Amino acid sequence: MPSLKELPTRPDPARRSKLNRRQALSLLATGMASGLAACSNPNEQILPYVRMPERIVPGEPLKFATTLALAGIGRGVIVTSIDGRPIKVEGNPLHPNSLGATDVFAEAAVLSLYDPDRSHAILHNGAIASREALRGALVGELSAARNRHGDGLRLLTARTTSPTLLRQIDAFLQTFPGAAWHAYDPTDDESARQGAQLAFGQPVCSIADFAKARVIVALDADPLGHGPDQIRIGRGFAEARRGAGAFSRLYCLESALTLTGAKADERLALHPDAIERFAAALAERVGSDGGDIALPEPERGLLNRIVTDLGTHKGEALVLTGPTMSEDVHALVYWINAQLNAPVRLIGALDQTPSGKQAGTLEQLATDLDAGRVQQLVVVGANPLYHAPADLRFEARVQKARFRLHMGAYADETAAIATWHVPQSHPLEAWSDLRASDGTASIVQPLIRPLHASFGDHELLAWLLGAEDASAHALVQETWRTAASGDFEPWWQRALHDGVIAGSAADPVTSAAPRPPSATMRELGHKANELTLVLRPDPCLWDGSFANNAWLQECPKPLSKQVWGNALSLHPDEANRLELSTGDMVRISANGRSLEVPVLSEPGTATGVSALTLGGGRQKAGAIGNGVGANAFAIRTAENSWRLPHVSIQRTGRREPILTTQNVVRTPEDVRELYPQYLVGQPLPAPAKPDHPSLLPTSVKPDQGHAWAMVIDTSLCIGCNACVVSCQAENNIPVVGPEQVAMGRDMHWIRVDAYDHGSANSPQIGFQPVPCMHCEHAPCEPVCPVAASVHDSEGLNGQVYNRCIGTRFCEANCPYKVRRFNFFGYADGEEYGNLGAESYRGQKNPEVTVRARGVMEKCTYCVQRISGARRASEREDRPLGIDEVRTACQNACPTRAISFGDLNQADAEINHRKGHPRHYALLGHLGTRPRTTYLADLRNPAPPKSDGQT
Repeated sequence: MPSLKELPTRPDPARRSKLNRRQALSLLATGMASGLAACSNPNEQILPYVRMPERIVPGEPLKFATTLALAGIGRGVIVTSIDGRPIKVEGNPLHPNSLGATDVFAEAAVLSLYDPDRSHAILHNGAIASREALRGALVGELSAARNRHGDGLRLLTARTTSPTLLRQIDAFLQTFPGAAWHAYDPTDDESARQGAQLAFGQPVCSIADFAKARVIVALDADPLGHGPDQIRIGRGFAEARRGAGAFSRLYCLESALTLTGAKADERLALHPDAIERFAAALAERVGSDGGDIALPEPERGLLNRIVTDLGTHKGEALVLTGPTMSEDVHALVYWINAQLNAPVRLIGALDQTPSGKQAGTLEQLATDLDAGRVQQLVVVGANPLYHAPADLRFEARVQKARFRLHMGAYADETAAIATWHVPQSHPLEAWSDLRASDGTASIVQPLIRPLHASFGDHELLAWLLGAEDASAHALVQETWRTAASGDFEPWWQRALHDGVIAGSAADPVTSAAPRPPSATMRELGHKANELTLVLRPDPCLWDGSFANNAWLQECPKPLSKQVWGNALSLHPDEANRLELSTGDMVRISANGRSLEVPVLSEPGTATGVSALTLGGGRQKAGAIGNGVGANAFAIRTAENSWRLPHVSIQRTGRREPILTTQNVVRTPEDVRELYPQYLVGQPLPAPAKPDHPSLLPTSVKPDQGHAWAMVIDTSLCIGCNACVVSCQAENNIPVVGPEQVAMGRDMHWIRVDAYDHGSANSPQIGFQPVPCMHCEHAPCEPVCPVAASVHDSEGLNGQVYNRCIGTRFCEANCPYKVRRFNFFGYADGEEYGNLGAESYRGQKNPEVTVRARGVMEKCTYCVQRISGARRASEREDRPLGIDEVRTACQNACPTRAISFGDLNQADAEINHRKGHPRHYALLGHLGTRPRTTYLADLRNPAPPKSDGQT
């Protein structure tokens, strides 16, 4: 008999009970018997290992180095596995793109691994088919293609930097000389590629060293935003802002609010056309004493300050631009950086085959499909039916190919029109290799056998080349066998252990100086200031690839705090002009195409601009992601990938609430009290000393054992949410779903509050991660009637889950509102969507209790990690090392804003931070004496005296 829910999360009229009184009493008796039986031993057969595998100790975690891709770029990670189950991802400190930290996408990879909606079987025209049937079809099609020397055969992949896959593609093109390879990534910046071609005459990639940059100018660029380089750039940015003596300065001109704009010392919201004009004026001022391009105020004053700063910091100044800017502006920026001797290194393209072949574009493939020149199309790891530009009409064109094979992790939108679909292995199940942004290579090694009958990319490519039984492990080893010096096997083991291949970074490109801007400036002109739509990758769903990941759907977007959907951002003045307010559903149209989306009033958006994120509106993502949000790809075009001019907005007359877990704090009094902010050079107050009466000791005594505490530097926090998702993965924190969020409920143990120190039209956002404060004088403890909220000898405010009776008195008495109540069995029988599937249990951390309904829960300072470190030190008969214990949120933080340690260790990092003049306690006047404290935000705007004359 199926289990019964005491209170379902939502009533289902189709499931109304039809029991009579006799049946109801029978069920009541059965339930009482089941309750008594629950105390007895489970009726299960437990089988021990016949032969214990080497290195395996039941229940003990093992860590393996591997690599995860985002937009084809590798980020090195260390994955924790318990009893063969990967449960947690952390950064690899040896990898140049992770540096020991993670982002939200890497943290959420373990949840995607256990997703029951992943593709399980080979499909032929939508029906399950056998491997033998696929083999027969492939043999016939490849034989026919070979007879035509590959004419009519096309390969479409996502962007990749895998040396092994690129080597296989080379072999594929040699085997089928008439075939063609195309690659497409919806988040690619084609303008940057074309701008490099304009500036240098060849495709190059620029790697900026933010740690060496003392002045940074971002022209509609978001280097601190989510992407494959966020960790590397965030770390460099933080290193340049750790000391007041060499504190960097960040200028930002942007059309819509970004994480970079939020952290900027000076920010100006402008239309993209105005930013292009500003870039041209900046190029003229850098190359001569004066400029001919007239700018209005306040642009002119900002330009003067920027030019002064750039001129006095040559060799330490950096200018960046983003995908909304044209290739001409990118070429200008390359030239400006050359004049400034900017800390930028140029390397060659990472996505070329060993013979130098570059992939064709998706537009070229669409043209060939439309002309009937494609008979067989093989799509590997891409979903063009969802994210191809709308004007390519890819769905209609692709069906002109007679044979269509799709390999993907899900039976997604492209799989639906494929004649054959092949399930793709998860990155944690497959062998491969990837390159970081600087070209450093690393190995992708599996931590678990494929959970389904899936294939790796290398196996499919080998199959296309006639090697059906090829091993991905052998193929990857073959790629690197010549790179080993001496015996290959020790070299290979070292590469697997370290997670990076030493000495594999790309060599700098030696090229002529970039072309001067004079030829390109003539093409830059001011356009009419009409409503323009700016598109951005979603900070949680990226390009929609993560739409079926519940952790990311419920992760608050850093700037709007929206969950479970996306919205069209408009400046409040623009919204008022259109008579719109937050939550109004509108129809936005461009080039004869339209979509419906709710409006969000966002002060950081420039007037004349609307902004929307990609990744929503999936129809075949899975049980979690289907139908969530609006699909921005529906109006995106190949020519205007990131900026659509001349869009129109019409009211639909309907409303849809914007689901948020919290609000951005904009009330000046609250901002000043809760989030202090200082300027570089401004005198800082003396560290506050608690003078509130208390029965507790006034300080931590050295002989009291350990005294755990945390300090968070808000000037370094970039609001990326890596700590939020890391905490969720580590502590088995459930997802509540959109219906519960709409009722004001969420379960995250750490939230990132956002405070606006700016004006109504020029926000300046600061971020403040808020876990449990672990107060020494905790208001939650005396009000608990069963002593479920207790204080231990090491300063931790513990929560005894099996003692809690759910009075919620502690939550009501907590001034920081960091306690979460299980209104339903979110992780124990009443999960949202498909999150109760058996496969998801594989991700659970066995060292953390899964909380039941009616229980209060909160941050524990990762007490399981403290306990594990203590046990290890006792086994080794040594004291705990300084800063040996690291919490999940601390490990995830790209900027190292979070420090954690023992107050009784004088050399611990937190003791140095607690003595800093910027140190403060949140709501310290309440006398709670929190163990979690903060360093105030610090900004570095240019002094007014540098304005100069125009």
